[in-house]
Amino acid sequence: MTTNIEQYITNDYQAIQGRETIADVQDFFEEVSYSHFPVLHDSVYIGSLAADDVAGFDADKTVLDYRYATEGFFVRNAMNCLDVLEVFAKNNTNTVPVLDEENNYLGYYEQESIVGILKQTPFIKERGGIIVVQKSSVDYSMSQITQIVESNNGKVLGLFISAAEGNLIEVTIKLAIGELNEIIQSFRRYNYEIISSHDEDTYINNLKDRSDYLDKYLNI
Repeated sequence: MTTNIEQYITNDYQAIQGRETIADVQDFFEEVSYSHFPVLHDSVYIGSLAADDVAGFDADKTVLDYRYATEGFFVRNAMNCLDVLEVFAKNNTNTVPVLDEENNYLGYYEQESIVGILKQTPFIKERGGIIVVQKSSVDYSMSQITQIVESNNGKVLGLFISAAEGNLIEVTIKLAIGELNEIIQSFRRYNYEIISSHDEDTYINNLKDRSDYLDKYLNI
């Protein structure tokens, strides 16, 4: 079942208006914990302002005077959870504006809400084993990784690229445990280097509350 994340679009705070004074926007950012917030001019989304930038702006000027400083990132309301999380990660933001296909502004997503969806997926919730493998970026295959696990009576609960350096790709795999040793040996036969393996999901339990783990997951 696909999670419908549109229900998480919020308008708890109205978008910043282009004709507002910077003083008003500075006051707004002092009241909230948002890193960025969307700006509308004549009901059209023109970008998001960063709280850190606004702190240094001239309080007597208007938002439009600093239109050049807005950042144009956004997501579509039809995008899936992982694509939305990628936008959060790439822009180092905890809010992302949501537009429909006609570019109408619908509201915004808060990072905490979307990450909360991720925490409810089988990858995080279900017990299982973790294997981290590494191979050349031109030789690895997600379908081959899945086949290796399933041919040894395992079941893949999730996998993602957890690191990429030079021509090497590191893939983290969570699986419902089959014959873990046989799965590991199969990976070696297919020339995957085993970086680490864990029989139980204590590994994931230790990592899921750490921001660097979520950063890795969001930067797929």
